[in-house]
Amino acid sequence: MKAPAAKVPRSAAWLGGLGALPFIALAGAMPFLASGPRSLAADALVAYGATILSFLGGIHWGLAIAPEGGSGRTRLTARLILSVVPSLAAWAALLVADTIGLIVLALAVVAMLWVDIRAARAGAAPPWYPTLRIPLTCIVVAALLMGTVLSRRTIERSHSIYDGVTSAKSAAVMESVPRSPVHHG
Repeated sequence: MKAPAAKVPRSAAWLGGLGALPFIALAGAMPFLASGPRSLAADALVAYGATILSFLGGIHWGLAIAPEGGSGRTRLTARLILSVVPSLAAWAALLVADTIGLIVLALAVVAMLWVDIRAARAGAAPPWYPTLRIPLTCIVVAALLMGTVLSRRTIERSHSIYDGVTSAKSAAVMESVPRSPVHHG
């Protein structure tokens, strides 16, 4: 029989929920924004997602250096290395930005959930931690994927608008070029 989930401390639940609000607000606003502000919202979503992903890695750094967290030099080193990987993934997401950055973040947040569940089962994280992380991860991943879809539409529209303008300019330029009679010698 499965053990009942540990109760999440009230402060962790509140702060976790408040931390999800920017994801909800940014992704929720995107359908109602014009392409310029929508692109800015997508960039803000990538930046906030990268910040939170780095925070998730920092949690594991803290757990690793806690007095009971790093039994054995090899285990400590492995946990410290694992704790910096989310920051590196977040940085990569910031470098590529747009839809790829949002996808990188969504995948990394899911991967960190897996790490968090394993850490809790091994006794290296509080037993209530997965109970907090699972719903928050669902919200965050949904927001990041929604941002991916809406950001992609913005990119496609801007390309089609650009292509249309470019085609119209090309046609206008071609029409304005004087045509000289062709001389065959």
